[in-house]
Amino acid sequence: MKAPSTLPRPRTRTEHLLLPVQPSFIWITLFVAWLINLLPWGQVGGVPDVLAICLVFWSVHEPRRVGMLAAFCFGLLMDVHGAARLGEHALSYTLLSFFAILLHRRLAWFSPWSQALHVLPLFFFSEFIVLLLRGWLDGTWPGWWWALNCVVAALLWPIAGWILQAPQRRPVDPDDTRPI
Repeated sequence: MKAPSTLPRPRTRTEHLLLPVQPSFIWITLFVAWLINLLPWGQVGGVPDVLAICLVFWSVHEPRRVGMLAAFCFGLLMDVHGAARLGEHALSYTLLSFFAILLHRRLAWFSPWSQALHVLPLFFFSEFIVLLLRGWLDGTWPGWWWALNCVVAALLWPIAGWILQAPQRRPVDPDDTRPI
């Protein structure tokens, strides 16, 4: 009879320890995402809401720093910029942030593509609420092209995660002269 091996199994996926995120980096990325949303390409179908992706990402990864108040304020800024009814984007972003904070512990266990599948209903729900409100007050329905924006936003989730976590990644090769 052979004794069971005590050697650890090799990992199939590399997991990196992340450095703590700098609060200034969070707010700079949110500000840059807001500026990207101000560009005039938002009326084209298939262009996602970059600010919504960034808000959901930071609500998932840093729920104590970026929460519903930040989402509400950025939503008001988007409402003022787009000359929309005051509160449409604020409601959408606040709902996104609330549900992202609810899912933040669960999402940490999944790969980026699985996270994208979990985040996709959040984007659909928040956009649908705004369109339902707009349809009720205006009596118009924009069709189903808005769903393409939600799908593209979910597809961009892994890329956004890779970009937004880039400054936090530790070097792979250890160095004796580096403290961390």
